[in-house]
Amino acid sequence: MSFPRFDNSFLRELPGEAMTDGPPRQVEGAAWSRVTPTPVADPQVVAVSAEVMSLLGLPARMADDPAFARVFAGNALWPGMEPHAANYGGHQFGHWAGQLGDGRAIGLGAMIAPDGQRFELQLKGAGRTPYSRGADGRAVLRSSVREFLCSEAMHHLGVPTTRALSLVRTGDQVVRDMFYDGHPAAEPGAIVCRVAPTFLRFGSFELPSSRNDVDLLRALVHHAIRQGFAHYGVEDTYPESTLASWFREVCERTATLMAHWMRVGFVHGVMNTDNMSILGLTIDYGPYGWIDNFDPDWTPNTTDRQHRRYRYGQQPQVAYWNLQRLAQALAPLFHGVEALQEGLAAYVTRFQADHAAFTTAKLGLARWREGDEALVESLHEVLVAGEMDMTLFYRALGDICLQTPQSDAFAHTFYDDARRQSAEPLLVDWLGRYVARVAQDDASVAERTALMHAANPAFVLRNYLAQQAIDKATEGDDSGIHDLMRVLRTPYDVAPEDAHYLARRPDWARVKAGCSMLSCSS
Repeated sequence: MSFPRFDNSFLRELPGEAMTDGPPRQVEGAAWSRVTPTPVADPQVVAVSAEVMSLLGLPARMADDPAFARVFAGNALWPGMEPHAANYGGHQFGHWAGQLGDGRAIGLGAMIAPDGQRFELQLKGAGRTPYSRGADGRAVLRSSVREFLCSEAMHHLGVPTTRALSLVRTGDQVVRDMFYDGHPAAEPGAIVCRVAPTFLRFGSFELPSSRNDVDLLRALVHHAIRQGFAHYGVEDTYPESTLASWFREVCERTATLMAHWMRVGFVHGVMNTDNMSILGLTIDYGPYGWIDNFDPDWTPNTTDRQHRRYRYGQQPQVAYWNLQRLAQALAPLFHGVEALQEGLAAYVTRFQADHAAFTTAKLGLARWREGDEALVESLHEVLVAGEMDMTLFYRALGDICLQTPQSDAFAHTFYDDARRQSAEPLLVDWLGRYVARVAQDDASVAERTALMHAANPAFVLRNYLAQQAIDKATEGDDSGIHDLMRVLRTPYDVAPEDAHYLARRPDWARVKAGCSMLSCSS
């Protein structure tokens, strides 16, 4: 067979560690360490993304070859692949954690697609690295299914994200304490191949800066610009003015990402700086979730249950705080702080503009007008008071008759009958104000409906749906994964035969493990 071409500039352009493999350790003066994936017992492909296969120029039939499973389980390598783990640090839950690094992610190198685009391939769960600390470097099937599905779901929702090429069973058992309650259990293992132009994150720059390694910091920034921001040209070094423009763009991309998360009701769950992509992509899918009943204070992460730092409504503010930490890390490369402050200010401006534009589209309005913010705030109050499903509400709003809007059109969006009765007068009042506001626009009914259906997904990957697929896969039945893959490809236009995927979260899923809140155990 003919093999794809690799160009591993991350290893070529940045200093690496002389030592290969070995025990966990502090790695200084290096952006990466060479590692060897740990072979698994019986690699079997569970699923591949046809879209990512096409993006990489890989023929669909290749996934049926047992050699494909061996490569993407870490048992074999294609020519040009150079396995390595990246070195980075990060702030976790607001506190500096020092060196973190790829503890169970192993990069295979950067593949050059037929159109010339460059994509790094990374195995998650392929074994120990120098950054694994006390962990085994493995991943379980349940978390791997969630990462594989969500990566592709977010892409089809139009949210910037890393992608997922493949999901492979390992044939091994992995021991995890899912609830951190002192009762570990063996679970089936799996490996996901993640794909992105680069996996550099805010923490990649924080670590060398914290160690006063300005040369490595500068080299990382210049590499990041070359690999992910080609419009600045390919140069050996860039002037400070380019660095300023680059940081501003990082801030703006992050702002747009946050606006998208808020638009679709996505909650990341672990917005540590080591989980923030320098490209403004959603990265590192752990205990994520989508809002079911609208609740700005909801977080899917059990670890965050007490303080709710990463709750839905707080995400834009957390992203800004994370960018402040990135600005501090980059400060040694700048004369003064003005350019960094301007970049942070650009984040606020871009988020406000994008959030307003997305909110306007969600409501089917032609443009944002004075007073719309109050209309949105009162809507949020209604949704909270009535414990109403966010996704279902907005889709229903796009289909109501504006001449005679009826609150009964939203009966299926309530999670509690008592809450519905108390909130219904508020909903009726809000609908009257909404109809009056829509009347101020010139858009036709068809135009309004089309705008709303393009902004408001009918389908999101609710945790209970993912858990049902996981439960079946754990028993050896992967059909649930493939069914979800089919539906998530068209989240704004779901086929009638898949309408059962559009229901609100069932009552039994409110407290069932994996169906609402999740731990970081994976």
